[in-house]
Amino acid sequence: MVSRRYSLMVLAAAAVAPSALMADAGFRAWLAGFEKRARRAGIKQATLKNLRSVKYLSSVIKADRKPAETAKSLDFYISSAASQSRINTGKSMVRKYAGLLDGLERRYGVSRYVIVAIWGMESSFGGFRGKTSTLSALASLAYEGRRREQFEAELIAALQILQAGDVSPSQMVGSYAGAMGHTQFMPSSYLKHAVDHDRDGRRNVWGADPSDALASTAAFLAENGWSKGPRWGEEVRLPQGFDLALTGRVYPRSLDQWAKLGITRPSGRGVSGKRKGAIILPAGPNGPALMIYPNFQVIKAYNYADSYAISVGHLADRMAGEGPFRTSVPKRPWGMSTKERVALQNRLNALGYEAGRADGVIGEKGRAAIRAYERAEGLRVTGVPSLELLIRLR
Repeated sequence: MVSRRYSLMVLAAAAVAPSALMADAGFRAWLAGFEKRARRAGIKQATLKNLRSVKYLSSVIKADRKPAETAKSLDFYISSAASQSRINTGKSMVRKYAGLLDGLERRYGVSRYVIVAIWGMESSFGGFRGKTSTLSALASLAYEGRRREQFEAELIAALQILQAGDVSPSQMVGSYAGAMGHTQFMPSSYLKHAVDHDRDGRRNVWGADPSDALASTAAFLAENGWSKGPRWGEEVRLPQGFDLALTGRVYPRSLDQWAKLGITRPSGRGVSGKRKGAIILPAGPNGPALMIYPNFQVIKAYNYADSYAISVGHLADRMAGEGPFRTSVPKRPWGMSTKERVALQNRLNALGYEAGRADGVIGEKGRAAIRAYERAEGLRVTGVPSLELLIRLR
């Protein structure tokens, strides 16, 4: 006799099965079409056989679609990046690979601390390189469709890597987004920037030895314009009553010019020189004010989020022996709750001002949107988020 519970389980499975089968059939149909496009791009049939084991990973899509509310705050990024354990491990890695890093600094001009900071941020110094099949991750993201062209190109790049023999299909694993190895290279970036530093005939960013990965990261930064010597940025102090409209990445000035406006270092020591920098306020005027230099933008070529670049730079500084930021990140950046900041972004986006993802993190893109709105409305152009602005937008 069949129990009622068992009958309900069978009915539930029957209801789910057609949907799952249809999804798989759709994925397989897309994959067949992709194979033709990959073949036209120069991928050989022997390499295309690796697609037979590719699976549609719903977990990848779920991770990629994390709601905006789960976006991590600048405070989280900084405290996580510059935790004492990560600083200590980073210092240990700098000592362990001193010979390698000496050579990379000479060849590429990139600070050893920045290279190791990226390694720490991307994979916790190789401890978490990811276990997701790169081919399956990229195929899933391409099939899902929101950025199909981008991820089809990355999937073709991954196949080109396999075709070159740098890695076996089973070893080609990484993050849910398709990033690979110690410093999490996307396949297209790997093809452009990866180097065979140890000269064993393979550009191996996946293995236990991080030499090729760290060298590839140095090459990436150098080829994206890294300037030898100048730092990425530093904390500064704004004078009382400072005009916040002067801040933002798009308004660089020489240090001498900033000094005339009352900008100092947190200690009170002045700034001086012809070198240009811009002041950003990643958490508003009550948080750390940062003077950023061109190398900050180079770090952003690795990951475009300001919070990422700030965290990499700050971790590098801490490993080099500098102290924490003097100013803490406020609980209410720009004097607004997360809900209010999200509402501000949503309203600007609805009006066509492209404030970026409504995640409550108002960075340079959000400030640019505010400037565009203020300009269109005939207001004083400041780019400053505020409750008053939100009320006006409503």
